Amino acid sequence: MENTLLDSIHNRLKEKFGAGILAAEQQRDFPVFTVGRDVIHDVLKFLRDDNDLAFGFLTTMCGLNYPDNKGKELGVMYQLHNLHKNERVRLKTFFPVNDPKVPTATDLYASANWMERQEYDFFGIIFTGHPNLKRILNMDEMTYHPMRKEYPLEDGTREDKDNTMFGR
Repeated sequence: MENTLLDSIHNRLKEKFGAGILAAEQQRDFPVFTVGRDVIHDVLKFLRDDNDLAFGFLTTMCGLNYPDNKGKELGVMYQLHNLHKNERVRLKTFFPVNDPKVPTATDLYASANWMERQEYDFFGIIFTGHPNLKRILNMDEMTYHPMRKEYPLEDGTREDKDNTMFGR
């Protein structure tokens, strides 16, 4: 299967951002690019403003957490859409959990505002330059970020469970 969209976008990004483009792959029907945190804002702006690419709509943005990926435990995934050509692209960037900062995209996409607040709330990702970065769904008093994979999936102290019901 030929990935002309993946290849053409990858070539344009490599030409403009060089080593800032860390990886490119086709995942199902999406070209996916892993981008350095230091260039993510510039890459998003380029993909939006370039007349041929014109990814003018931020479909979704979400936090990522891979606790075993040392030095890159947290990340953000952006999904962009060119509505005229009906093309989509996905960008990922990763960073250490002890430095959970990434530039805001609110100056590029107004829809990023609440999405970034949600990922701040659930993952503790700090979007530098965000106009109103505060919790959006959880209580202000919470001292943790519930979507991080730091917590066990089930309560190991429970004695009322019959593990045979769960194939154990």
